[in-house]
Amino acid sequence: MEEYGTDLFKGSASYYSRYRPMYPASLIRFLVEEFSLNGEQNLLDLGCGTGQLTIRFSDWTNKIVGIDTEPEMINEAKRLHQQVRLGQIQWFNGTLEQYKESHNDRFTLVILAKAFHWMNRSRVLEELYDLIPDGGGVAIIDNYDPDKSLKPWQVKLNELIEWYGKERRAGKSTYTHPLISHEEVISNSKFEVTVHTLPTYQINWTIESILGNLYSTSYGARRFLGNKVEEFEKEVQEALMNFSTSGEFKETVNVSVKLGRK
Repeated sequence: MEEYGTDLFKGSASYYSRYRPMYPASLIRFLVEEFSLNGEQNLLDLGCGTGQLTIRFSDWTNKIVGIDTEPEMINEAKRLHQQVRLGQIQWFNGTLEQYKESHNDRFTLVILAKAFHWMNRSRVLEELYDLIPDGGGVAIIDNYDPDKSLKPWQVKLNELIEWYGKERRAGKSTYTHPLISHEEVISNSKFEVTVHTLPTYQINWTIESILGNLYSTSYGARRFLGNKVEEFEKEVQEALMNFSTSGEFKETVNVSVKLGRK
């Protein structure tokens, strides 16, 4: 993430925790069964963000570590964790390399969700290998689908996002999705790769949650709009309400899990 600077998600943590869609229960069940989690194992969530997915493994693990390079994300994760009061979770602000300098934990399961594409993926997998016992592994959770057909309201929303400029911003740089797939990166590592597609699930959006989710992203940060926030939000509301009389917008989502087993 070095090339993007330190402000990649500056100001987005509160939107992230309130408006990012939750992963389905089928994902938790799949990983619990796949790795025979029974409350005795340790789990690492690398790039944990505000920790909603992290916390959901509390009933199935002995100890959890959530690592993120963004201090705002870790602070929000700690706040949410204190509210639910579940599980033994250690939150660490920094990189995996920095964590390894002062800890020698081993983890049966390492999960990486939307943060993996920001990382030097092959290097991260190499750093993780020695932390995982035989039979354990990494789970890359992904719902990126470039061939997905968009609903009319999503097409319109993408047009409106051009308020932010033609290129997708990412910190001090711009973002393009990696050309090499996660699956290929894992297959080129020491891990054995398998890919699992979980049942589709539905997200029900509102204007508020659509905007909140946009503000939680690296490219859609609210601060990028400057003094045009009110104008932008008004245009989004007026445009999208043409596609829904109820104010609800439905999206069907796929989720895949790329497993790297040791």
